[in-house]
Amino acid sequence: MSCHGTEGARTATLDRGAGAPVVALVGNPNVGKSTLFNALTGAHQHVGNWPGKTVSVAQGDWRTPGGRRLRVADLPGSYSLLPDSPDEALVRDVLTAPPGERPDAVVFALDAANPARNLYLLSQILDTDIPVVVALTMTDVAARRGTAPDPGALARELALPVVAVEGRSGTGLDRLADAVAEVLDTPASPSPSRSAWADGSPVAAELAALADPARETAARTAQPARWLAVSLLCGEEPPGVPAALAERSRAAADRLAAAAQEVDTDAELLVAEARYAWAHAVIERAAPRPAQSRPTLTDRVDRLLLSRTFGIPFFLAVMWGVFQATTVLAKPLQDGLGDFVSGPVSGGAERLLEAVRAPGWLTGLLVDGLINGVGQLLTFVPLMIIMFLLLALLEDSGYFARAAFVADRLMRTLRLPGRAFLPLVVGFGCNVPALAGTRILNRRSHRLLVGLLIPYMSCTARLAVYVMIAGVFFGSNSGTVVFFLYVASVLLVVGMGLILRPLLFRDMKEEPLVLELPPYRLPTLRVTGAQVRLRLTAFLRTAGGIIVATAAAVWLLMAIPSGTGLGGFGKVDVEQSVFGTVTRAAAPVVAPAGFGDWHATAALGTGLIAKEGVISTLAQTYSAEEEGDPKLTASLHATFDESSGGHGRAAALAFLVFILAYTPCMATLAAQRAEIGTRLTVIGFGIQLAAAWLLAVGVFQIARLVW
Repeated sequence: MSCHGTEGARTATLDRGAGAPVVALVGNPNVGKSTLFNALTGAHQHVGNWPGKTVSVAQGDWRTPGGRRLRVADLPGSYSLLPDSPDEALVRDVLTAPPGERPDAVVFALDAANPARNLYLLSQILDTDIPVVVALTMTDVAARRGTAPDPGALARELALPVVAVEGRSGTGLDRLADAVAEVLDTPASPSPSRSAWADGSPVAAELAALADPARETAARTAQPARWLAVSLLCGEEPPGVPAALAERSRAAADRLAAAAQEVDTDAELLVAEARYAWAHAVIERAAPRPAQSRPTLTDRVDRLLLSRTFGIPFFLAVMWGVFQATTVLAKPLQDGLGDFVSGPVSGGAERLLEAVRAPGWLTGLLVDGLINGVGQLLTFVPLMIIMFLLLALLEDSGYFARAAFVADRLMRTLRLPGRAFLPLVVGFGCNVPALAGTRILNRRSHRLLVGLLIPYMSCTARLAVYVMIAGVFFGSNSGTVVFFLYVASVLLVVGMGLILRPLLFRDMKEEPLVLELPPYRLPTLRVTGAQVRLRLTAFLRTAGGIIVATAAAVWLLMAIPSGTGLGGFGKVDVEQSVFGTVTRAAAPVVAPAGFGDWHATAALGTGLIAKEGVISTLAQTYSAEEEGDPKLTASLHATFDESSGGHGRAAALAFLVFILAYTPCMATLAAQRAEIGTRLTVIGFGIQLAAAWLLAVGVFQIARLVW
């Protein structure tokens, strides 16, 4: 399947985890599905691209109270199995795969506060004949609204197991495990409610007429017969369908449309109407409806936070608070870790290597290369923990989802839907999953444009560089400087979008914003802690490997002399090494931006591999050319003051802007190539470098007039 559409062969497969039964967790977006997944799997989970596709799926082991091990796949949130995006196509492919490849059971997360809308998707899942257990989520929200469905009544209406759960507190998970075990141990049989949605509608007769030929074709193509018949009636023609059956289904669809005697009505719309009519009938019988609905706390808060007057200022104020708190709270912890790395760790390593009579080059590699380089990066772990914690609190509270609505008008200037802001916001964490997140956009042109803009969003790897440089040059104002860079990041996205859209996507059409908002909730320690742990682990795993490789490569280049008579391997002055010679030759290119020094260009070079390398390279180059404990702050001040003609702060700000605008890392380029193709990736790479240079030069030339 193409990552830019729903066409092509279906290649979805399941990681069955050494023979464990596979349970697919399915539901609409923002129904508490991911929270439930985290509660079920705990630490036994990982996130990765689905085999054969570029859609990220979380998978993990669910160890039930009875000691049973189940494999859980948290499928992307979906509104329909007739897909409009790659995410929805993957859900369709997984649930309609051949026997042995599809899940053994489905846990369907049904939002108790909005059950009718969720039941539409459930009616489609029932057509696949996979055993289903309904997990009733958001029950506390529904109770406050006075609309909570009775699980027992809902179970009778659906003829399915229904369990009320609360993933945040763990309530109901044991009963859910028992229900899943029961459906797994019961011989498979179609649910009695499978065809209930069509009863009493004109659709039922046409489906009955298609049943036998669809069953014969399904036996050959290993697809669910009921799902095949419905798909054909809705105009979908899966591979392997005989021409005669396809023609017969088109005739049935024409009869339905003609019988409706309504303008712009087709069989797919009539099927959807039948599903929704069934869903509303189920809810009318299973859930109390208050005589008069009253505004909830979420409704009252949203009137203010989503308003045109206060929405954007409040969002900016929240983000400023996050970055200010991050820099202020993390600084003492960073200083302590920095002293520990540069003192006891480096000194102890040197003494140990001297005791074992290690050669000088090995001491240089381990101490100057790896310990000082990687150790400098590790001092930013407290900052990452605080940053991830604050963002997780905003996400778990339900506020982050409001950003799409707040940004809708801003996105309209680029002819993008407001939901395009969601992958852009993900880019604040990491550009790679943000690029994968563009698949929530239905139109290919939208995905391509957003894919070109995401690298301008400031990721956490850049944040480490921002905090270090801002702390050195701007002191107590460093939090404000970091906030300015994040605002500049958003403005840069808008500006580049206004430039790129008419150049590359002239025929782009607007799309209305359709997005469900979760209710505001009080964040829980369990969910927030799990998010912080997963994000920090992923960051350290990725950054650790990159930094070790980068630090070793940089030290090696610094150890090799660039000519004869300059000293032996590992004994050459850094400026006379291959590394120093190459970076010194590149320094004049950025001289108009005020940081035309080889230390800065060296850091920018390794930053192209990964932004985390900027910090370790600066630490390495300065520690390699100074004796004793390097005073990185004093060295940076001296370097930038000299290269800028006495305007060190202006040069530092220009350096930060360059870091903001140029290519984030090689992993982002690889992800871009997978999402938008080689041609646009190359174009985007060139534009990023040009934009970074122009912006850095402009910022320096203006700022030096002030400082």
